[in-house]
Amino acid sequence: RRQKKTASHAVTELENTKDCSQAGKPLLCPSHPTEELRLFCEQCDQPVCRDCVLGRHRQHPCDFTGNVIHRHGDTLRELLKSSQQHMDTLEDVLSQVDEMGSAVRSRAEAVAAEICQFARGYVKAIEEHRVRLLKQLEDLKVQKENLLHLQKAQLQQLLLDMRTGVEFTEHLLMSGSDVEILVTKGVVSSRLTKLNSVAYSTHPSVDDRIQFSPHERAGQCCGYEVFGAILNKVVDPARCTLHGEDLYSARQNQLSSFTLLCKDTTGERMGRGGEAVRVTITHKDKRDCALKPTVCDNGDGTYCISYSPEEPGLYAVCVCVKGQHVQGSPFTLMVKHKFREHQGVFHCCTFCSSGGQKAARCACGGTMPGGYQGCGHGHKGHPGCHHWSCCGQVKESSECLCVPPSDTSQRSLLRTVAL
Repeated sequence: RRQKKTASHAVTELENTKDCSQAGKPLLCPSHPTEELRLFCEQCDQPVCRDCVLGRHRQHPCDFTGNVIHRHGDTLRELLKSSQQHMDTLEDVLSQVDEMGSAVRSRAEAVAAEICQFARGYVKAIEEHRVRLLKQLEDLKVQKENLLHLQKAQLQQLLLDMRTGVEFTEHLLMSGSDVEILVTKGVVSSRLTKLNSVAYSTHPSVDDRIQFSPHERAGQCCGYEVFGAILNKVVDPARCTLHGEDLYSARQNQLSSFTLLCKDTTGERMGRGGEAVRVTITHKDKRDCALKPTVCDNGDGTYCISYSPEEPGLYAVCVCVKGQHVQGSPFTLMVKHKFREHQGVFHCCTFCSSGGQKAARCACGGTMPGGYQGCGHGHKGHPGCHHWSCCGQVKESSECLCVPPSDTSQRSLLRTVAL
């Protein structure tokens, strides 16, 4: 009734039309009310009357409704069948959606229970870890206090003995006679000498370095990984050690490195980084020649020191932690010349590698009869195995021992012709 085109039409409920159904009654043409719709226009796809066929549907293919109803009815029935299948599918999908909704709710409830259980366990683990940390802190405090009490008692007893000896000696010197002083001199001197020779520390036996690191891994507690640890280890430079193949020797223009291992006062590995490490490498003969080493903190108590020397010679290496030299520092580093590659041929003999040329020679010193100056199998000076023609070494991966001379004629004597 809201539409302009149908506002004046008579509208009724579908339920009210059952009794007054139009089934069996002829349908009249809306354009020609006196004519019945008995024909069907294929081109316009609509029922028409006889006057319509003679009018605007004259050139259109038309046929009686009884002749085309089967074909169009079959098409509708196929569409109906397809629609019914879609309806069945939709009903199944809706059922699955409902089931999945129930499954999601059930699963969410189960996961919520797991989360609550996990949280309760985690809270319990954290509480137990807190109790354990406080117990460690209390034990550490008691240990330090006991050591301080013991040191205090020893120092007090030593002070009392010294005060008694000093007072007795002062009284003897002020009030005693010459004979009394001479008689007791040996005992008093022995007592004072013994007291003066007693060794004691001029500093407290322990320090107050107790730290808490919240990001430190503390293992597992109740099956959960927990963080936070009490750090009471203090690095001792005198116990830190140096390791590595390149500690005392290196090659020119070659990257070398060694490792610093930090330890605490008891000799145990620190297990964490963050220490102030300073390394200096200075040439002993050239004071203006100093290397700039790189210190890499591995985070586990070890530090990798790498360097690349440009000049050969002796270097003084100093490794300090917190301003103090570590064990073995300073030390001397020997930088050798860069690795010399072989300029010759690794061959069995000069005769074979040069193709029998008489002018070819070898650094091994071998000679052959018949005017050949190079080496040959089984002849005088031949090493009996493969060797380098430039320096005579028998190891293929070795460093060349020969320094190439500037004279071209001499250089040719040390090089075998390679074909």
